[in-house]
Amino acid sequence: MGVSLRSGDDDETGEVADINVTPFIDVVLVLLIIFMVAAPLSTVDVPVDLPVSNALPQERPTEPLFLTVSDDLNLVMGEQPVERGALQAALDARTGAKRDERIFLRADETVAYGDLMEVMNLLRSAGYLKIALVGLESAPAPASTPAPAQTAPAAQP
Repeated sequence: MGVSLRSGDDDETGEVADINVTPFIDVVLVLLIIFMVAAPLSTVDVPVDLPVSNALPQERPTEPLFLTVSDDLNLVMGEQPVERGALQAALDARTGAKRDERIFLRADETVAYGDLMEVMNLLRSAGYLKIALVGLESAPAPASTPAPAQTAPAAQP
């Protein structure tokens, strides 16, 4: 809606040089809504053909060495409790002093991150640098398939 600021005593019916920006704002808002709706739709279901890996799977140890951090922060190697000060000696006895053997580290989910890092630092200071964190694998959630888009019926002549 345009507004004229001319005085009422002037009877000239000339052209108004004011710019009415209301239609421009309406067009910009409509374009904004179109792009907001169209942008997420353009990034869904991107088909990708991934290359096949030719790497050989690594051998699994016949008897993996599990170090467990329980919820009360006690260490258990296999089935035997281990004191933190005697961890290096227990690891050396179990691995035959092979420092390149992989240690599978398990922790209760209530163990704080800092406490788990403290145990990892103990392993590193003992010379065991190959540490694998163990967790449970959850089943993948069933993928919800989007409903097919309905098309408008063709206009009849």
